[in-house]
Amino acid sequence: MKDFICDDFQQSVSQLLIRHKSILDIMTKLEESQSRVNRAVAKAVTSCGCIQVSAQKQHIPHDADIKDLKSCMSTHIEGELCESCKDIIEKEIGNNIFYITSLCNTLDINLHDVLEKEYEKINTLGIYNMF
Repeated sequence: MKDFICDDFQQSVSQLLIRHKSILDIMTKLEESQSRVNRAVAKAVTSCGCIQVSAQKQHIPHDADIKDLKSCMSTHIEGELCESCKDIIEKEIGNNIFYITSLCNTLDINLHDVLEKEYEKINTLGIYNMF
């Protein structure tokens, strides 16, 4: 059974996208929305300071098993997002999802099917998925 929220969202997006209907508009708006997500995260660090980035080389023990890698790797983030930054980042991610969905609509791709295939892939490949 299809996910009704996903399908309803995709249908709503198809009804709302009027001004940026061209595939070129959608691609550039998607790129812009991703940049806005990145900018919002950067501003949480540089303007608000609720999170900090403390990056250094990832240290992987030579005798580490692939299953141990998750515990060896760091996000390089210290702290937690404040409510204001979290709200802004959620809004920007929502806009990004809107344009991803718009791209799906324009190319006649079902978003739920994309999510389902990705879900099956990560469950099948497990930790080997991203290598």
